[in-house]
Amino acid sequence: MTRILVADDHSVVRQGLRQILALAPELQVAGEAENGWEVIEQVRGASPPFDLLLLDMSMPGPSGVDLIKRVRKEDPRLPMLVLSMYAESQVAGRAIKAGASGYLTKGSDPEDLIAAIRQVAAGGQAIDPALAARMVFESAAVAEDAPHTLLSDREYQVFLHLVQGSGINEIGEALHISPKTVSTHKFRLMRKLGIDSLSGLVRYALQHGLAE
Repeated sequence: MTRILVADDHSVVRQGLRQILALAPELQVAGEAENGWEVIEQVRGASPPFDLLLLDMSMPGPSGVDLIKRVRKEDPRLPMLVLSMYAESQVAGRAIKAGASGYLTKGSDPEDLIAAIRQVAAGGQAIDPALAARMVFESAAVAEDAPHTLLSDREYQVFLHLVQGSGINEIGEALHISPKTVSTHKFRLMRKLGIDSLSGLVRYALQHGLAE
C-alpha cells in the first residue's frame, strides 16, 4: 500500500483527489494538509512514514520551492509530486531543482495522475509531457545568466502573476502574502531585470517564452 499525504489549501481539490486515488486500490490517502506548516508537521510526525507527498505549489505558510526544500530536509527519502495550476516550464524546473520528483498540472487526466504517482512512488520521475519538451528546448535556448534566472523563487512567482495581468492585492491573496510584500518583490524583480514598467515586463516575458 502506498501511503500518500495530500496537500492543497482547497478542500474541494483534496476531496476530488481522494475520489481519483480511490480508483487505484494500492493507493491510500493517509493524510491531508491545507497549509505548509501542516505538511511539515505531518511529515515530521508520521508513523509509519508517508510514501509520497502530493502537493500544490501555492498554499498558506511555506509553499512552492521553499516548502519542497523544507520537506527534503525533514525527510530526504520522501518522494514529492507537484500538482499545480502553473503550466510554465520555468516553475516546473525550479520545483524539480528544489527536490520534487515530478510535476503535473491540475488539468492532467486522472489516469495520468495515477500513473505519475505510481512512477514517483517507485523512485522514478514524472513530468507533464508538454512541459518536459518545453524544458528541454528552452534550457538550450536560454543563457544561464539571463536576468530572470537571477530572480528568487518568490520574485519569479510574483513576476508570473504580474505578466498575467494580476494586481498587487490579487497576487497577495494567491501567494498568501501581504500586498506590501508583493510590492517589495515587484520592486526587486524589476530592478534585477532592468525594467521600469509593467508593459516592459510583459515584453520581456514574451521574448523569453515565459508567457503566452
